[in-house]
Parts: sequence; structure tokens; C-alpha cells
Amino acid sequence: MATAALRPLGITVLALLFERPMHPYEMYQLHVARRDDRLVKIRPGSLYHTVERLERQELVAVVGTERAGNRPERTTYCVTDAGRAALTRWVGETLSTPNPEYPAFPLALAEAHNLDADSVCAAVAERIGLVEKDIAELDALRQVAVSREIPRVFWFGFDYLRALAVTEVEWLRGLIDEIETGALPWHIDRQHPEPAKG
Repeated sequence: MATAALRPLGITVLALLFERPMHPYEMYQLHVARRDDRLVKIRPGSLYHTVERLERQELVAVVGTERAGNRPERTTYCVTDAGRAALTRWVGETLSTPNPEYPAFPLALAEAHNLDADSVCAAVAERIGLVEKDIAELDALRQVAVSREIPRVFWFGFDYLRALAVTEVEWLRGLIDEIETGALPWHIDRQHPEPAKG
């Protein structure tokens, strides 16, 4: 199967089952406990649908069903050889090959000229405050991981997120400074010439 067909939640399921067989609710609990919800948004309903889709694609398989007391039946899944191959192929390709992700923020920056300079500076300053809170949370997660002696190989991705956030804050502070000092002239000329036609 093409790795492009795997969505982030599917990758998460395969990765969790790479560790050991689990039922979907256990996957959900472990994902949230590890704060991997910062990497992939997960809801129990969508998780169950993803597991069912992966089973149809023969990337995961049922290994057992259990019932505890009056609770609903729980089905435990494991990753198949095809699922392991799909996961490792996706990770390798994604690590090695940049792929445009088209996040919304660069588009907002490209269209910021549609606002006045004060509004842009205020909005960016608000974003800086929120990103700084994010950095503090990532620092706290790192501290917990270190204190629990969790091997860094399981959480160094958070270091990457922190580095991106720190770089973003520095760049945005520079942008505000450029606008406020006039180094980046903020005039809006609505009469842009039409591009030349070839």
C-alpha cells in the first residue's frame, strides 16, 4: 500500500501497536498520557474508525477479545508484518523528504498587508504570548520525562517542536520591531499592476 494513504492517526495507531498489542481505548489513554496529542489530534471515535480501516487494509489484526464485568467487550489488536513495513517506510520517507504541509500561519503572514500595521503588531504580540506558553509547557514535559528517566529517544520530537517555537518567537519579535521602526514600510497599495501576460 502507498504510504501516502496513511494519515497521521493511522501512523499513531501502527506505532502504538508496534510496541505491544492493545485495545483502542488503551491506545487512546497511552497517547494522551504521553502528551502525544500535541503531535496528532485524537478522539476516541475517530481512533476506533482508524483501527477498523487499518484492519480492512490488513495492517492490524485482532488478537483477542475480553470483557471485564459489565463493561463492553474490548478487542485487542496487533500490528501485522504489512503494518510494520508501512510504518517504517512512512517514517523513513517522512524523515528524508520534505513535503509541503501548507499550514495556515504562513498564509496569514502573506496576507497580513490587508490589515493596518497596529493590528498586525497586536495580533503577532498575542501569538508570541501563546507560543511562549507552549514553550513553557514543552519545558515542563521535558522535565517530567527526565525526572522519570524516560529514554530521550521517545521524546526528542518535543525538542524539535520547542526549537521551532523559540525560532518563531524570535522571528516574530523581529517582525514587530521592523514594522514599528519603519524598517518594513507598511503602506497598502491596492493598485498593484497586473502581471505581464506571456
